Amino acid sequence: MIDKYTVFGNPIAQSKSPIIHAMFAKQFDMNIVYDKTFATPKDFVEILELFFQNVQSKGCNVTSPFKEQVAQWVNELSPEAKLAGAVNTVIRKENGSYLGDTTDGPGLVQDLLRLGVKIKDARVLLLGAGGAARGVLQSILNLQPSLFVVANRTASKARLLASLIPQENFTGIGFDELNGMEQPFDLIINSTTTSLTGELPPIADSLISQSATVYDMSYSNKPTILMEHAKNLGVSNTFDGLGMLVGQAAESFYLWKGVHPDVEPVIKALRDAM
Repeated sequence: MIDKYTVFGNPIAQSKSPIIHAMFAKQFDMNIVYDKTFATPKDFVEILELFFQNVQSKGCNVTSPFKEQVAQWVNELSPEAKLAGAVNTVIRKENGSYLGDTTDGPGLVQDLLRLGVKIKDARVLLLGAGGAARGVLQSILNLQPSLFVVANRTASKARLLASLIPQENFTGIGFDELNGMEQPFDLIINSTTTSLTGELPPIADSLISQSATVYDMSYSNKPTILMEHAKNLGVSNTFDGLGMLVGQAAESFYLWKGVHPDVEPVIKALRDAM
C-alpha cells in the first residue's frame, strides 16, 4: 500500500510541495503519492474528510487560507500549533485521531542555521505580527537570542504576540518605536508581505545597514526588493525564504515518515528551476 499525502490551499496551483516531497521520498527509495488539492472555506472540511476516508491517506499539509480552520478540526494540537493558533501539518495517528502541528518555525531556524546565521545571544528583529510571525516565535526563542523584538505597523498586535510567551528578552513594539532602539540588530527577519507587493517595510535605512543579516521569508527567481535594498546599504548577508519553504516541508516529512531528508539538493534543484 502506497502512503498518500496532499496539500490543501486556495490558490494551490503554484505549490511546490508535490515536487519537494517527491525528491524527499526518492532520497529514501520510498514510494509515496503527494498531490495538491484546491478547496474553498465552505467545502474545505468536507474535502479534507473525504481525503482521509482513504486508509492510505496518512497526512496532509495545509496552507493559506485554511491553517486556522484545520486547527479547529484536528483532535489534538502540538504545543507549537496551539501557540501559533494554526496548523500546516496533519498527522493521522495509529488510533485514527488527528494531530495538528506547525513546521514553519522549525523550517525557518533550520534554514538560518544551515546558512550559518547565529541566533544564540544575537539581537533579532522580526518584522510583522501576522500568522507567519506567530508561527515562528517559539522556535526563535528556543535558540536563546539575547533580545527578540517583534515590530509591526499596529503596535498592539506586536505586543499581543509578545504577551503569548512572557520572557524578559522578548518584546513587541510599533515600527515607529524602532527609532528609539539604541543598539543595532544582528538579524532582521521580514515576515510581512511587502516584498510580494514590491514595497519595503517602513523601517529606517540606518536600522538595516547596521544589521549583519537580513532574511526575507518571501522568495522569487531574483532577490526580493528588501534583499536588494539591504545589499545596497552594505549588508553582506541577505537571504530569501526558499530554504524555509523546503525546511518546513522536511519537518513535515519527518513527522510522517520518521526520517530527516537532506534539504540541500532540493533547495538547489528548486533554485535552478526558477
